[in-house]
Amino acid sequence: MICEYSGMQSETPKKIFSSLLVIILDVNPAQDTLLTGEIKLSSILSSVVAFANSHLMLRTHNKVAVLASDPNSCDFIYSDQDELDFKKKTVSSCKMGGSQYELFSHIDRSIKFNIVKFLRDAAEEPHMSRDTVFGASCAKALCYINRLQSNLVPGETMNSRILIISGCDNEGDKYIRCMNTFFTAQKQNVAIDACSLTHDVTLLKQACYITEGSYFRMPKLEGLLLYLQWIFLTEPSSRKKISYTISSSVRFPTVLFLPWHSNSNWFCVFIMFNYLLQNKSYLYYL
Repeated sequence: MICEYSGMQSETPKKIFSSLLVIILDVNPAQDTLLTGEIKLSSILSSVVAFANSHLMLRTHNKVAVLASDPNSCDFIYSDQDELDFKKKTVSSCKMGGSQYELFSHIDRSIKFNIVKFLRDAAEEPHMSRDTVFGASCAKALCYINRLQSNLVPGETMNSRILIISGCDNEGDKYIRCMNTFFTAQKQNVAIDACSLTHDVTLLKQACYITEGSYFRMPKLEGLLLYLQWIFLTEPSSRKKISYTISSSVRFPTVLFLPWHSNSNWFCVFIMFNYLLQNKSYLYYL
């Protein structure tokens, strides 16, 4: 009895390694790629679904979530709640085809169903602009990552990252709001990757630079899935071992803000922000 009890006490939790990928998909109808008809949203969505499935195939315990974003709102179109719904159903009810993995077909159906609902609700909201709410989307993704991190079982380690896919040429909704979320991601060791479908977006470049992620602008819209798998499927920590060239030039434009009074001193918050960047110090809340 004593030997058996001591053997039970010496058991250690099994180590589990997983990776969480949160994809922020820009569905802003004012994107140039959608307005000109160069590519359809359904085509982008199909590439995103295939890329998400590729991430799940890399490791058994990998997780994925997809968040849709437009100028007025952002919401998850696939999350852990959809995965729980899949586990509650029988295998036969989730099959789409004899040669397709049941979970992949469930992801495909859930994303397509939820994106239609999201777009229908967004069409009823007035005052559509060209600015996508990148700051709110990243904040929501970070809250989701933090919730899953707090629910990890003993012995489980999860690396988390965010991938933004956008075809807009704007700089997001609010600069300070976006920068706060980027610095929060950097503090939580969450890398932000960005894939621009058309134009170079300085704000997204800054997000990747601050969080040590990768930024890539599509040279052409054909082969979106190929570029996603080639550049963003690999974990950020392993990309240094792969030889491919990505533009790393980042421009921090000068922006004038109203001075901020603290105690008896007046100073500009953006001047202080640039000073901290040059001295390798980061300001998390402006």
